[in-house]
Amino acid sequence: MRKTLAATGKYSSLVIASLVTLVPLVVIVLTSLKTAQDYATSGPLDLPRHPTLKNFVTAFQDADMARAFLNTTIILVASVVGTIIIGTMTAYALDRFQFRFKKLVLSLFLLATLVPGVTTQVATFQVVNELGLYNTRLAPIALFMGTDIVSIYIFVQFMRSIPISLDEAATLDGANHFTIYRRVIFPLLKPAIATVIIIKGVAIYNEFYIPFLYMPSQDLGVISTSLFRFRGPMGTQWEILSAGALLVIIPTLIVFLALQKYIYNGLSAGATK
Repeated sequence: MRKTLAATGKYSSLVIASLVTLVPLVVIVLTSLKTAQDYATSGPLDLPRHPTLKNFVTAFQDADMARAFLNTTIILVASVVGTIIIGTMTAYALDRFQFRFKKLVLSLFLLATLVPGVTTQVATFQVVNELGLYNTRLAPIALFMGTDIVSIYIFVQFMRSIPISLDEAATLDGANHFTIYRRVIFPLLKPAIATVIIIKGVAIYNEFYIPFLYMPSQDLGVISTSLFRFRGPMGTQWEILSAGALLVIIPTLIVFLALQKYIYNGLSAGATK
């Protein structure tokens, strides 16, 4: 009896959670396919009487999504590549080198993750402005690369599963520390790198606050800020706004569904070579 109740409660909670997640997406999809008249005379879950794709064309053109996707891609690629290089090098130094105050440095990294980013924005904005990065793509790129402590911890945890004997064997062959990092450690970090690419990529793709604050120019708009500015001229034309939201959601949804297994593999797998 207890097992039946437990199973019923488990599956009921899963069904409820799925509905809470999927119903808003279904409403957005249905709304994006409706004409203005259909939307005004139907419920949120009613099927469109006269399905149309014109809303997507309007949203893509009027919101300047082509430029927004280009800006987002440039920032995302540069930030992710920089995060991987900085994160793997930092993790290599923290895990493989012994130095004074090593535990203190690790504790400070952990402490940094507990500090809300908004509390340091005044100082951060002053630094970015003094460096001449304000209203350029370099501002969010520098901030995304320099504030990802979580990625460093992912690399550190994964690197601890790589045998130190590999480093010692490479040292006997005459390899220096950089060669060991480049030819031995880095290739074995591929699962962790894939995990960071997905997590970091989705976070940057969905980020709104940093691009909105540090890149106010419309020419530098990313998909999140372009969609936000698009809301103004469209007013309450929810069918067009829903189409614009779908244009933003679909790419990251496809990538996440296709690569989600790497998240779990990267977090749990270790090097066996």
